Amino acid sequence: MISQTAEYALRAMAHLASKPTEPQTAQQIAAVTLVPLHYLSKVLQALARAGLIHSQRGLHGGFTLITPPEELSVYDIVQAVDPIQRIKRCPLGLAAHGENLCPLHKRLDEAMCEVEQCFRASNLAELLAQESSSRPLCPVPMPVTRAAVDLAD
Repeated sequence: MISQTAEYALRAMAHLASKPTEPQTAQQIAAVTLVPLHYLSKVLQALARAGLIHSQRGLHGGFTLITPPEELSVYDIVQAVDPIQRIKRCPLGLAAHGENLCPLHKRLDEAMCEVEQCFRASNLAELLAQESSSRPLCPVPMPVTRAAVDLAD
């Protein structure tokens, strides 16, 4: 449904929203969200270019949200890194279809429209506040210790 890039951006933004007063380094975000650091750096750059996060260099630097989580929709985040592609013209390039989509492509575009509307209606604060047995972030993996390996044998 969404790209890996959009998934990574959503994880990073959820983490930043959960620590609104603490700048987070790319390394900290990568560790918590289980996103490869190199890939995450590119995602964070795209989010900064879109004006969703602020980056501060230096000793107490890191990334912070610019927009409050209550005003930041899932749609905003996805569009910043990998925009949802709507079907405006025949994807097959059929001249007879042009902007008059066939039933198949019309239905696919309607589905994308519904996804778009759902993403617009969901903000980051709601996702973090929603009661659930799991958070919208991956847990930090526990290091494997020799004792844990011995117990498994």
